[in-house]
Amino acid sequence: MLNRAILPRRQYAVVHDLGGNAWYVLLIVTIIYALNIADRYVVNTLIEPIRRDFHLGDLAVGLLTGGAVAVFYVGSSIPIAMLGDRRRRKPLLVWAIAFWSALTYLCGISQSFWQFFASRVGVGIGEAGATPISQSLLSDMFPPASRSVAFSFFALGGAAGAAAGAWMGGFLNDRYGWRDALIFFGLFGLPLAAIVGLTISEPVRGRFDVRRIRDGSSLMDTLRFIGHQRALIHLFAGSSIVTFWSWGLLWWTPTFLLRSYGMSLGLSGGSLGLIHGVGGIAVTLGTAWIMKMLSKKDPRYQVWYVAAATVIAVLPSFLAYWVSSARMSIVMLWLFIPVSYAFSGPSFALAQNLVPASMRSKTCALILLTANITNLIVAPVLIGWASDRIAPHLSDPSQSLRYALAICAFSGLWGAWHYVAAARTLGPDLERAGSIAFVPAD
Repeated sequence: MLNRAILPRRQYAVVHDLGGNAWYVLLIVTIIYALNIADRYVVNTLIEPIRRDFHLGDLAVGLLTGGAVAVFYVGSSIPIAMLGDRRRRKPLLVWAIAFWSALTYLCGISQSFWQFFASRVGVGIGEAGATPISQSLLSDMFPPASRSVAFSFFALGGAAGAAAGAWMGGFLNDRYGWRDALIFFGLFGLPLAAIVGLTISEPVRGRFDVRRIRDGSSLMDTLRFIGHQRALIHLFAGSSIVTFWSWGLLWWTPTFLLRSYGMSLGLSGGSLGLIHGVGGIAVTLGTAWIMKMLSKKDPRYQVWYVAAATVIAVLPSFLAYWVSSARMSIVMLWLFIPVSYAFSGPSFALAQNLVPASMRSKTCALILLTANITNLIVAPVLIGWASDRIAPHLSDPSQSLRYALAICAFSGLWGAWHYVAAARTLGPDLERAGSIAFVPAD
């Protein structure tokens, strides 16, 4: 265990006067993150009409909506992040937004399963670079002590994007059909790419580090460094499992509400959009405030906060899929979904603080790789497979998804344990990465 007595002698880098430019960049990359999540989540909202049009089973839907993006998302994120750690990041971000937005538009005009699949692959490639590059930019706009606050605000994009994908996706589907919903989201991203290109400047890389560590920036250098950061390894595991518990279950929640309670996509999308938009944003803002209060204290409070929030929400996440009343299910989702946003900001910030500046895009890509394998491949496919296997053993096969989701809800306890374990070596690991320096005792 980390000795509490020596923690006061380790301090984060001094918080500088950030000025308005840092907050403007934070606003823009948060909007980018929101669009990234919305373009993914809207397809989740539209699963049922897409399935009917292409005559698909649950396993095929899981492969199409999750796997098509994830395989190429995780495959493309590392090389793009390697460029982000070596080259100017702004042009890479502009091209990423424009590319995935154009491919989202093509999803909307697809006329066959394979056209849709190919377009979703393109979406995955485009989205792969946006978050690692955005987080690397933010790390050079905010010093280590302020990053947990900045990244918690950045996580607002997840709540706003999920709300937009759920509510707008359901609304546009009911009014115009699922194709026009995807066309709308695709067209929205093109002016955003232009705004990035015209208004954001490239910051100096690593300007807030208390020690400049120049031990290489290749992928192998990064993997070797991560291998010695035990707190970061637990952060990788914990964030991946908590992502499965939260976003993995939410992939199937609109379909669950439709099958178990007969909700239309407009009604379920509106309900979930409200939960994401109001509850998710409230918890994310609350997390940012808590991180601000803790920014000059023991950094272990960041992982303890995530662990406690996750444990508290496990029971509601189970009951959301187990209760037999639609009204009670929505009440439980109000307790589960917003809390699932609590881990994003602290996790993103710590991942950046636990490695040197030359490794930050790659580290973000690696942590997103593991999280998205569980979220976009394991969760859709595993839950879909479990639902298909459970169905023949039930008197009402349409309830099979309920059982699959309820069982998987307990995975949150496993994820919370990894966050607790990360606290054991967090102080020394932050110092090794150059985010904390020894200062003389008073």
